[in-house]
Amino acid sequence: MTDSTPLPQAAPPALASTASRVDYAQFLQQHLSQQSFNVVRYELPGESVWLKKAGPPIAAWRYRALAIAARVLDVPVLQPVVNPGGREALATEVRRLRDLHARGLRVPQVLASSPDGFLMRHLGMPGLPSPSLSDEIEAAAREAPQETLLLWQQGFAAMQLVHASGTCLSQAFARNMVRCPDGVIGYIDFEDDPLATLPPALCIVKDALCYAHSTALFLRNAGTLDAARTQWHSWLAQSDPAVQSAMERTLQQMRWVARLPDSRKLGRDVLRLRAMHGLLQK
Repeated sequence: MTDSTPLPQAAPPALASTASRVDYAQFLQQHLSQQSFNVVRYELPGESVWLKKAGPPIAAWRYRALAIAARVLDVPVLQPVVNPGGREALATEVRRLRDLHARGLRVPQVLASSPDGFLMRHLGMPGLPSPSLSDEIEAAAREAPQETLLLWQQGFAAMQLVHASGTCLSQAFARNMVRCPDGVIGYIDFEDDPLATLPPALCIVKDALCYAHSTALFLRNAGTLDAARTQWHSWLAQSDPAVQSAMERTLQQMRWVARLPDSRKLGRDVLRLRAMHGLLQK
């Protein structure tokens, strides 16, 4: 993490003074039964909030193929973290958001909750954009390649802040990181809890691989993949030996990716895998 990396803050500093007093629990109950969509944004005096309803349960069989692949390929990090959906997933997200907030990390603050839904504060500020880090990195790769590495570094440092606090993310893709108006990286989407299924080292590796998969192609397009690779391996060299071992094992199992044709005709997913392999290799 560089000196210019913003320190984590649980909420934008101006929100506390601008938001009016609202009975959030009452607001939740009033709108929960009336809301047609699972997630809806509402504008309140001085702030924006999101109301999220419990979705339908998710059948466990949907994860069976990935679990079999993890065993056959002997890549434990591929072991799926089951998201059960419904009330259970909602309760997991509320619990995880409150835990991360208590650790001083920038996540949406839970304002009120019930078994069927919860109300959370928007990460940004009224009238100001809060783009996903993925959108910003992709735009920089097209329009300002020299900024791509800096944005990637901020997201990579933000991921490490979470690990240093003693926990992990759920789906550490760049699309689930948000650049708030004050420059701090925030995190969203916590319907599952990897630490309930996987050892801490594998959770860290899973986070890192998600981030690499979602950003490496942008780095390659901007011509900054080599510089990012240097920083990646500097982080890995300072990581816990269990993390290093799991990452090395995963890389060995991914050797076949280097043999994939580097062709747009095969689709973006193949290009993402190749770029990710290029970031991870020594």
